[in-house]
Amino acid sequence: MGTSNLTLAGRLWPTSSVNWTRAILLAILGSAIVAIAAQVSVPMLPVPMTLQTLAVLAVGAAYGARLGAITLTLYALEGAAGLPVFANFQAGLFLPTGEILATGGYIIGFILAAGLVGHLVEKGWGANVFKLSGAMLMGAAIVYVPGLIWLVGWLGVMKGMDVASAIAVALTTGMLPFVLGDIIKAVLAALAFPAAFSLLGRR
Repeated sequence: MGTSNLTLAGRLWPTSSVNWTRAILLAILGSAIVAIAAQVSVPMLPVPMTLQTLAVLAVGAAYGARLGAITLTLYALEGAAGLPVFANFQAGLFLPTGEILATGGYIIGFILAAGLVGHLVEKGWGANVFKLSGAMLMGAAIVYVPGLIWLVGWLGVMKGMDVASAIAVALTTGMLPFVLGDIIKAVLAALAFPAAFSLLGRR
């Protein structure tokens, strides 16, 4: 599986044809990076910030659309299979109480985010920090779409809330506290890539 030379993976490990060994190794590496980042918590108001979304966006930008989405799919499957790769070393799709994870939609959102950011970088959005910041912000935003839909459904089914109440709770607990942190992570990710490309360009 090839990657565009507009991505970091394409620059560091170029290939012009399908190379499954390369793709598998990069996917395993990327999923491990996301798993490690999910356990790193940075004190911040109103809630602590993990580096998980930062890693998701970085993988998408570094790998491109297809390999980025495949990598985050692998990450989701690792967690679903019982590996402790989700935040707080959570493993599996169910809590000890038997309830399905309320945050499962965000994991699906990670796949979409990596694919979107990778696609935009392949279209040239990684050329400057402003366009890349836009790509990263869109990637961070798209995580909330399946995340909130899942959470609203979970609140309705598991907690018996009506739709209006579930939406209100989902927004106040599943989005608003995290927006500032996600903006910061998106901008930090965008700032790192031009520097990396600059270094590669001097090689």
